[in-house]
Amino acid sequence: MESAHLYRELSRAEPLPERRALFESLAKEAESQAAIWSAAAARASEPLPARFAPSVRTRIVAALARRLGAARILNVLAAMKVRGLSVYGSTAKGHPLPASADDIGKRHRGAAGGNLRAAVFGINDGLVSNASLILGVAGATGMAGHAVVISGVAGLLAGAFSMAAGEFVSVSSQREMLDRQVEAEREELAQYPDAEAAELSLIYQARGLPRDDADRMAERIVANPAYALDALVREELGVDPASLGSPRGAAGSSFVSFATGAFVPLVPFLVTHSSSALPASLVVTAAALFGVGATMSLFSGRSALHGGLRMLLIGAAAAGCTFLIGRLLGVAVS
Repeated sequence: MESAHLYRELSRAEPLPERRALFESLAKEAESQAAIWSAAAARASEPLPARFAPSVRTRIVAALARRLGAARILNVLAAMKVRGLSVYGSTAKGHPLPASADDIGKRHRGAAGGNLRAAVFGINDGLVSNASLILGVAGATGMAGHAVVISGVAGLLAGAFSMAAGEFVSVSSQREMLDRQVEAEREELAQYPDAEAAELSLIYQARGLPRDDADRMAERIVANPAYALDALVREELGVDPASLGSPRGAAGSSFVSFATGAFVPLVPFLVTHSSSALPASLVVTAAALFGVGATMSLFSGRSALHGGLRMLLIGAAAAGCTFLIGRLLGVAVS
């Protein structure tokens, strides 16, 4: 009944008529499933509340959906086991649908590209943050080599461990949510497969497939255990199980990528303690920033020159501001 309540709230908040109709239909399906459980409770002589009232959590999520729109809180809705979230992957009309069960979820499979993107951004984070830290300390201490090295190593380790811990917690939480959702989906598929097929058909209809074709496709998918659970998770919850990865793998990758970027501006100070270390650090950091920005252009489609120069300017601004603040603090302390 909470699902039905939330679906109706989403229907009221949704501007597209196709999605409004989808959520209204899903609300009716949820009510029919609630009736099944109500009948089971009556047979078992289990008491039920005299009147349904949505929980505080459900009311908060409904308020967020009205205020922000469903597309901005997809993770929250997925945690509430809201169906049909895959319709937010594109426009409802004209979205390519799978021609067969083998095609289910193919459009989601981009884990390798996602990992590469995450690695590039992790290197960029380490590069900018540690370069800013090193220059800030250099400005505050009058470019004293020992203090800069200690601060740079500390910044590298602190940032890398922080990134790793954050990724571990994030991916673990997502996997726990997904495991809970998959188990619930498996139970519902066994309990009422016809209702699950109807929900899947409604999603396909909301994305432009004629009703008869959507019904046939949904029935074929639900009838095939090898594809049914995977299709329901992807299409109803909008989640690609293969895209989450391992918490340990995500933590290790984040640690390595951040540490790699953070190590670059530190290298000249490890090689030499002379006054040339700071200019050398600026040069290698600038080159690395340009390289990272050019690499990011692979994901944005912009020119490599534009991406490299933009990243160089952003990094230079961050490091320059930190250096000036450090210099002011160093003067004030002295």
